[in-house]
Amino acid sequence: MFTVNAYAATSATEPLAPTTIERRDLGPDDVAIDIKFSGICHSDIHTARSEWGPTTYPIVVGHEIAGVVREVGSAVTKFAVGDRVGVGCMVDSCRECDNCRKGLEQYCLKGNIGTYGGVGRDGEPTQGGYAQAIVVTEDFVLRIPDGIELDAAAPLLCAGITTYSPLRHWNAGPGRRVAVIGMGGLGHMAVKLAHAMGAEVTVLSQSLKKREDGLRLGADHYHATSDEATFTDLAGSFDLIVNTVSAAIDLDAYLGLLAVDGTLVNVGAPEDPLSVRAFSLIPARRSFAGSMIGGIAETQEMLDFCAEHGLGAEIEVIGAEKINEAYERVLASDVRYRFVIDASTF
Repeated sequence: MFTVNAYAATSATEPLAPTTIERRDLGPDDVAIDIKFSGICHSDIHTARSEWGPTTYPIVVGHEIAGVVREVGSAVTKFAVGDRVGVGCMVDSCRECDNCRKGLEQYCLKGNIGTYGGVGRDGEPTQGGYAQAIVVTEDFVLRIPDGIELDAAAPLLCAGITTYSPLRHWNAGPGRRVAVIGMGGLGHMAVKLAHAMGAEVTVLSQSLKKREDGLRLGADHYHATSDEATFTDLAGSFDLIVNTVSAAIDLDAYLGLLAVDGTLVNVGAPEDPLSVRAFSLIPARRSFAGSMIGGIAETQEMLDFCAEHGLGAEIEVIGAEKINEAYERVLASDVRYRFVIDASTF
């Protein structure tokens, strides 16, 4: 085992603080990665503050990891020292169930092993990317193409794949009308990706204050949901709506914006239950769905797609000492559009 500097949450109410953690010895199939950048995801905040259920402390969060291979195990064939790599939201799965065999490891029937807050095959709790280094089995390591800078690539490992997967699954592309609810860390990537796929893209945001950004990143239209006329004027307009916000919204109002056979897919995950009236769905054969990240193969596909189209996250790079401040700014929607921690500051 080796010791690395990290930042950890020690309770639901205390600020994150510097610490050290142990990383496991390199196994034959393992890749040791020097972390260069780690994105801050809203999921990190939910977990650090026990908002999605009890958290076992201390915990090092972070699942948007970009770095460079420092060492490989004796049986590793996919990576070599010096390769540019990433790690996303999961570090293992059973690999045997129907979903895993289909490349849907995120939906592993036995439960995938999260990058943090899970229990590894060694029986130890997993600790995430707010640290100097990590050790991951090679099958759950992603290659970051040369066309993407490591700092802008880090958020793709969660925000990127979380939005890419439903866009691909529900066939975003030419002739399809896609709306994105929310213009934040997830939403801005959904706009970029849907535009690159060739869809007609509309942003639905509380206000018009980010309209210029939305249009610059690829949106064709931008509407304020605080204006009641938006829901009248756009009724029945969209084939697909991707909801990226982690707060309660009036789902019935947004479902009314779908065309016949349209789908509203939730990727944001609020703490509280959401309610839907049956008659928001029935009259137009609409669907309300959910989607969670993507499998390893699809995540690699997403990274390659981003490199091909020159896409990366819009980021603000910070030092580790500003993590707690960044959390508050995320909650206040005061970031455009993803904080990324420089791992050299841990």
